[in-house]
Amino acid sequence: MKILVIGSGGREHALVWRLVRNGHEVVAAPGNPGIEQQARCVAVGVDELDRLVALAGAERVDLVVVGPEAPLVAGLADRLRASNIPTFGPGAAGAQLEGSKVFSKEFFARHGIPTARFRIATTVAEADASIDELGGNAVIKADGLAAGKGVVVAGSGSEAKAAVREMLEARRFGAAGARVVVEERITGREVSVLALTDGKRLEILPAVEDHKTIFDGDRGPNTGGMGSVSPAWINSDITSRITTEILQPTVRGLAADGIDYRGVLYAGVMVDAAGAPWLLEYNCRFGDPETQPIMARMLGDVGAVLAGAARGELPLGKLTCDARVAVCVVVAAAGYPGAPRTGDPIGGLDNIPADVVVFHAGTARKGEALVTAGGRVLGVTALGVSVEQARERAYAVVDAIQLDGKQVRRDIGARS
Repeated sequence: MKILVIGSGGREHALVWRLVRNGHEVVAAPGNPGIEQQARCVAVGVDELDRLVALAGAERVDLVVVGPEAPLVAGLADRLRASNIPTFGPGAAGAQLEGSKVFSKEFFARHGIPTARFRIATTVAEADASIDELGGNAVIKADGLAAGKGVVVAGSGSEAKAAVREMLEARRFGAAGARVVVEERITGREVSVLALTDGKRLEILPAVEDHKTIFDGDRGPNTGGMGSVSPAWINSDITSRITTEILQPTVRGLAADGIDYRGVLYAGVMVDAAGAPWLLEYNCRFGDPETQPIMARMLGDVGAVLAGAARGELPLGKLTCDARVAVCVVVAAAGYPGAPRTGDPIGGLDNIPADVVVFHAGTARKGEALVTAGGRVLGVTALGVSVEQARERAYAVVDAIQLDGKQVRRDIGARS
C-alpha cells in the first residue's frame, strides 16, 4: 500500500520504520530527518488540516495514519473520511477521550469503567474543597491537551492546591487548564496498554511501562516520557482484567454513545496492590515513547491491520511479537521539560548496531548538520533476550551520542 503518516516525532518514526519494513511505500507529513531516511517527507504541518486532506488526495494514498492527538481532536480524521480516504485515527467525537479529561472521566463513570473518584472544578474554591474532601490525596489534571505535562500527582494537599492555582489562575496551560479534574490518588504501579479497534473488535498490543518524570527514581516534573520497556511487568491475569473491565466496556460505551471509533485506545492503567486495574486516562493515538518498543517487537503486517481497522474490518490474530525485550531510552535536550534548548549539534549516530534503532523525535537539519529541534530529541531502542541486555545495548548507544547538555534517565527498565 501507499500510506501517509502524519506527524514528526519519535512515534511517527517508529510507525514509518515498521511500515517500510512491511513493504509499504510511505509518505510523511512533515516527517523529520530520521523519517526521511526511509520515506518521502512533505513539508505540511500537522495543524494544516486542509492541506493534509489535499495531500492525501493528491498522493492517492490507500491509508492515512494520524500520529499526534491535536489534529485528531481538531477533526482531521472526519475530514479525511468525508473525502473517502481510509483513515486510522478517531474522529473529533472519539478524540475527546484524550482532548478533554472532563469528558473522559464522565464517560468512565457513565459506562462503569473502574476509575478514581473525581470532581470537576472551574474555580480555585471548588478545587480546594474537592482536595480537602479527598484528604489532600489528590491528582490535579488540566482538562485539555497539555503535551503530556498537564497532570500533577501531588504529595500533599498544599502541593495539590498550588497546582490548581498554576492551572486556574496563572493559566500555565492556557485554555487547556480552564477546568481541572481533581482526582483521588490511587497507589500502585502504572502500565500502558494499547489496543487497535475498528469500533467493534480489539487487537491488544504488548503492554509497555513508561517512565514519565525527568529524573531517576521517578522524581521531578512529568514529561512526555523519558523511556519505556516492553513487555511490561504485568501477567496474563492482569492483562485479561484490563481487557474485560476497561477496554471492552470502552468499545461498547463508544458504540452506545454513537461514536464510531477507529484507531488506538491507549489506556494508562494503575494496578493496585490487590491486582485490580484502575483507568487513569485514555490517549486517542499511539503513545510516545511506547510506540518505539512496540514497533521494534511487532511481527506481521502492521499496515494491513491498520487499514482493516480504518475500513471497520479489523483482522484479528495477524500480529505477533518478537519474544525479546525492547527498551527505549529517550535523549532529551537541555532545558526540557521546561523550555528546551534548540539548535545544538548532535553527533555519534554512525555505526549503530543491528539490534538498536535510533528513532528521531526533536531533530532538524541545519545545512549538513543534525541539530536539536525539540525537547525529546532521540529514542534509542534496543532489543535483547533480557531487560538487562536490552538496557546495556541501549545505553551503550546513548553514551556514544554527542549532545551538549543532554538529559538521560539512567534507570529505564530498572524497576524491580
